[in-house]
Amino acid sequence: MLFIETDSPPPFYQEQLTPEKRQQLDKWFISQRSQSYYLKRFEAFDKQGYLSPKWHWAAFFVTFPWLLYRKRYMDAIVYSVAGWSFIQLNVALVLVAFEFVAMPYITDAYQMGIRIVIAALIWLFWSVMVARWTDAYYYRMARREIADSINDYPRDEAAQKAHLKKEGGVSLFGLGLGFGFFAFALMVIKVQFLPIVAKPKENEVLFDAYDTAKTAQNRVALAYRKTGQCPSNLTLDMGTKQVHIDIDTKAAGVPATDCAVLATIQNVKFPIRYLNEQTLVFYHVPDSDNWNCMTSLNKRQAPKGCNEN
Repeated sequence: MLFIETDSPPPFYQEQLTPEKRQQLDKWFISQRSQSYYLKRFEAFDKQGYLSPKWHWAAFFVTFPWLLYRKRYMDAIVYSVAGWSFIQLNVALVLVAFEFVAMPYITDAYQMGIRIVIAALIWLFWSVMVARWTDAYYYRMARREIADSINDYPRDEAAQKAHLKKEGGVSLFGLGLGFGFFAFALMVIKVQFLPIVAKPKENEVLFDAYDTAKTAQNRVALAYRKTGQCPSNLTLDMGTKQVHIDIDTKAAGVPATDCAVLATIQNVKFPIRYLNEQTLVFYHVPDSDNWNCMTSLNKRQAPKGCNEN
């Protein structure tokens, strides 16, 4: 699509056709959907005598479904394989170069965001290029099919019409297939690839939450042994914004206790936002020196020795 000839006249142009006959053939190929739009574009290419970039919104946002909708099945396969592979290759090359050249000078907090922006800019550039040349591509397809229909059925107008309606027009099945593929791809990303990214981040947050809660519990236990009372007013600066610590003489869902350290996970971003508001509770067992642990985390996430709430 991006390597279209800019010959003059455009490729497959049939000079012998009258404007009326050419327009009729175009209508058969385009069908009723967006007919006036494409007829206007085709007429502009015919008059200027060469192909040039225009703008096509559908191709910018949903190129693959648009190709299937316009029955460009083989082109859709080529686009999905070659086009997306080209994008991925460029993203990989640019990211690798950026990792060596600039990433060492960027703080960790911004590195992932910069990687995402780089990939998005490359994808945006590709989408813009495709959108600018889609009308020229579709014009070329129309001229090719019209040339084939004239060569194959030079005096049979009904056969020409049948050929153009078969090769052109629109397919609601193709449109549904295109969006179905997107839905499938998103599901694969969510089920297969997102956990690969989320798991290390989840482990990091859970370790930090447990370590912070345990450190707080040790300080509270020390104060409790000295005074014999729960230090509810004790100020603890744990040095993290992802774990909020509360000290109280009771805690929801916790067995009878006279002192509890409640650690609440907060401010966690995608893709592990599900950890927000999860809790770890270390609570003192009355009339003993023991502290037990209870958590709202599930069995897979809960630290060893911490019971589910």
